[in-house]
Amino acid sequence: MDPINASQTWEWHGYKNSWINLGGRQMQSVSGGSHWGGGLFINSLDQARIGLLMLNRGRWNGKQLLSENYISQALTPCSVNPDYGLFWWLNNSGKRLTSATRNSACAVGFGGNFIWIEPDFKLVCVTRWLESSAYNEFCQKVLKVIRSNG
Repeated sequence: MDPINASQTWEWHGYKNSWINLGGRQMQSVSGGSHWGGGLFINSLDQARIGLLMLNRGRWNGKQLLSENYISQALTPCSVNPDYGLFWWLNNSGKRLTSATRNSACAVGFGGNFIWIEPDFKLVCVTRWLESSAYNEFCQKVLKVIRSNG
């Protein structure tokens, strides 16, 4: 994570009962396609860096770190859910964040961790411990301030 000056404190912790023996090595295992066996622990500044990388379509300080193809996949609706891309919730329908623009997207983690990218305003917001029922009100208040300050 050096190219975006991220901290070196990122950690992943599985649940205490998720240990298995795999080829003679003890490792934590998470079954299925989603991640309900623990979580990634990063600080809010690093979350904002991820948001900024997405907002800038994979570019950081003029250098393409994530391919345009990856960014397009992440922000394109999947066949199962038109409001979900590749690890990002999309606001194409306007249902998820009714006060945000249709171009916005968000990454949502456990415990109210929320990265919201709003390309129309070149905006990245990160929240911690915000109830999901408050996301829309949060977005509404942020955009109200931005719009009123021109």
